[in-house]
Amino acid sequence: MEDVIAVIVRDAPAEKPRRAFRLPGWEGALFILGLLALWQGVSSWGGLPNPALFPSIPAVLRALRLSLPELLKGTWYSFLILVPGYATAVALGVLWGLLVGTTGWLRRAFSPFARAAAPVPPTVYIPYAIALLPTFRVSAIFVVFVGAFWPVFVNTAAGAAGMPGRHRDNARILGLSRCSYLRRVVFRAALPHIFAGMGVGLALSFILLTVAELFGANAGLGHFVQYYADFADYPRMAAGILYTGAVTLLSMGLLELARRRALFWVR
Repeated sequence: MEDVIAVIVRDAPAEKPRRAFRLPGWEGALFILGLLALWQGVSSWGGLPNPALFPSIPAVLRALRLSLPELLKGTWYSFLILVPGYATAVALGVLWGLLVGTTGWLRRAFSPFARAAAPVPPTVYIPYAIALLPTFRVSAIFVVFVGAFWPVFVNTAAGAAGMPGRHRDNARILGLSRCSYLRRVVFRAALPHIFAGMGVGLALSFILLTVAELFGANAGLGHFVQYYADFADYPRMAAGILYTGAVTLLSMGLLELARRRALFWVR
């Protein structure tokens, strides 16, 4: 009897799954619309103790339009800090991570220092870096570098150390040099981990950049927000926050696009 049931189940035509009509990304759009409606409702409510702290959406959009030239100039200034610090962190983090991840004695020597230094919040270095280094830009680049280096290094070293052993054996059979082995085998095998570390490092870089600019910059996105907050111009302050979020989102999207192109086999 069980055999007959098994044959019937096996030969029965499979029921086609029902496809629900869905618009791509509609959930996210609905969530954003809900936040905007909540924002407008709060700003329109007459019972707020200090209504000036909650500017309406039209007021913020008007401030954003009027402040756009200043924000674009601040973006250029901020990227003069972000790009050198982040690019240096990625280059050194990937190189050092590949070496540490594939060299046993180097991993044993560097791991205690990494465990002690990596968890330290990079923001604690900001006052000391500003006092020690010659200019604010150099100190801010250093803080961005420290914040982005550790995620890139840790993920790269983990990817290099976790590479399958057959890759090492094949490279040894082919007689690859140390440099070719790291570049052609280890680097490509660790790419998914490298991009994961780059994503975390980029997000931290924007956070540290903004915090550093709040301390002593005379231009930049963080300075824009702090400047208008000091003058209680909350529509411009909110416009600066929204603009900074849009720049960060665009940068993270470009990095994600690069990751998809480089890791076309990963879905």
